[in-house]
Amino acid sequence: MKLRELAERIGGRISGDPDIEITGVSGINDAGHGDITYFAEKKYLQNILSSNASAVIAKEEIAGLSGGERPAPMSVLIVDNPQYAFARALEVFYAAPAGLSGISDKAVIGSNVSMGGDISVHPFAFIGNNTALGRRVTVSTGVFIGENVSIGDGTFIYPNVTIRENVTIGRNVIIHPGTVIGSDGFGYVLEKGAHYKIPHVGGVIIEDDVEIGANVTIDRATVGNTIIGCGTKIDNLVQVGHNVRIGKNCIIVAAVAIAGSVEIGDWVILAGQVGVRDHIKIGSKAVVSGQSGVMTDVPEGEIYSGKPAIPHKTWMRAQSIFSKLPEYIQRLKELEKRSGRPD
Repeated sequence: MKLRELAERIGGRISGDPDIEITGVSGINDAGHGDITYFAEKKYLQNILSSNASAVIAKEEIAGLSGGERPAPMSVLIVDNPQYAFARALEVFYAAPAGLSGISDKAVIGSNVSMGGDISVHPFAFIGNNTALGRRVTVSTGVFIGENVSIGDGTFIYPNVTIRENVTIGRNVIIHPGTVIGSDGFGYVLEKGAHYKIPHVGGVIIEDDVEIGANVTIDRATVGNTIIGCGTKIDNLVQVGHNVRIGKNCIIVAAVAIAGSVEIGDWVILAGQVGVRDHIKIGSKAVVSGQSGVMTDVPEGEIYSGKPAIPHKTWMRAQSIFSKLPEYIQRLKELEKRSGRPD
């Protein structure tokens, strides 16, 4: 389509030729003739100026960013949020392929199952008794859905997902392959020298617009519910323990492990490989940096780092000191020698 047609669909104003043909969407370094790419940080300016792309999505005109040294080599679609507009352009040019529609005769459907319109249940899926599926739900091949499960409108479940009994899933949820929702929590009590399993009879509630990555495990509550709040996005290989409550619009990055009964507020970010011990609270809008170990409560709006996690500025100062320890030890030894003290 022409650049002006793309602008009509995703928004923005054009600097340059509005009638240039756009045939695809690509990253800066891979873009060729006919592609549109995007530019969000000034450090990539040189990449844009040497790119073969036909157009670029940017927050402001490239010529202005380059200080007028030379004009942008391609047309510019100027928007408020280039990365968002780039995502919209990808949707326009690379629409998801239509999957199977209807209910396969090779799926296993239990009794008293209600289904909304435009539903897709693929071959070899299993749906247990007393389950309700809303409109436009997709259940892919190899999915297991247990009894007394509710799944809201527009939810897409990729292959080989397991959803056990007494799980409630909201609208427009995306669940990627291999994820298990509603597995037993890790709970045992020591009795007479043996680990006695604590029954987990609660459920899981996944609210609307949540996305759950591949091979995520979300344990059911001992009693009550494990809850994932509306709009939260969970990356691959994340463990969410029993009775955890995660608020709205959180970002949980890959390989995070959250122990049981943790409470996480809204808009929290847990970066990759963060470990969170049980029964603590992380306040809304807090950020925990990658590979940190959270052992105490994190106040609202704070940034924590390290093992154990402490306020980020304190951790940065401590890291600076840690890197100089060999130097400090050598200086201490020299002072001891001067004072005549033995090593």
